[in-house]
Amino acid sequence: MPILELRGGIPFAFLAGLSYSEALFYSILGNLLPIIPILILFRPLSTFFMRFPIYKSFFDWLYNRTMNKSANVEKFGALGLILFTAVPLPTTGAWSACLAAILFFIPFRAAFLAIATGVIIAGVGVSLFVYSVF
Repeated sequence: MPILELRGGIPFAFLAGLSYSEALFYSILGNLLPIIPILILFRPLSTFFMRFPIYKSFFDWLYNRTMNKSANVEKFGALGLILFTAVPLPTTGAWSACLAAILFFIPFRAAFLAIATGVIIAGVGVSLFVYSVF
């Protein structure tokens, strides 16, 4: 589920009748798929679109929101990305972590591994909560 990422996808999978392992697998896979294109394409596409005022306004909002929530990323680098991504709160998922990685110039490989680790941690946590409570 875009935007909600696995934090919304796992409860949806539970309601749709998927097993724990299916929900976990598909939510992690779906959350990891956009990471590589975002990490590779965001900066060049953003540079191109900055000439449009509506995009510049959106980017400024996104930049400020990400910077306000990324103290751990700034302090700990790639390890901070794991924490940022793993915390199951709204707007702290993989997509926001990709933006933080780009803004703090974290190398692609380190960013991908850190974000993937955070996604797996968040996926296990959210799925354990959903499938054990409900």
